[in-house]
Amino acid sequence: MCMYKMGVIGDKDSVLGFKALGLSVFPVTQPEQAARLIHRLAKENYAVLFITEPIAKDIQETIDRYSAQPFPIITLIPNNAGSMGLGMKGIKASVEKAVGVDILFGERG
Repeated sequence: MCMYKMGVIGDKDSVLGFKALGLSVFPVTQPEQAARLIHRLAKENYAVLFITEPIAKDIQETIDRYSAQPFPIITLIPNNAGSMGLGMKGIKASVEKAVGVDILFGERG
């Protein structure tokens, strides 16, 4: 039986709190570290990876590579300084792709 894991990648101050929730935390200081880490964790049965937006914005190519695969699911989260809006933009795009229309933020006429 294969057990999947969940992890959080980002700056130390933003990710350490997730350890109390039982998630694996991976503090990084450089986007290149995060990109290498994502490749490694994908091979180690990590099903879900949360990545802070400031790190994610510089490794979009790596994130896109895994978006076409079932695992790991990569979700962008704000860091401790606040949201850049990238995570919500990704969720909006995923929902729109799945449903065929923007049901989250669509204009009502």
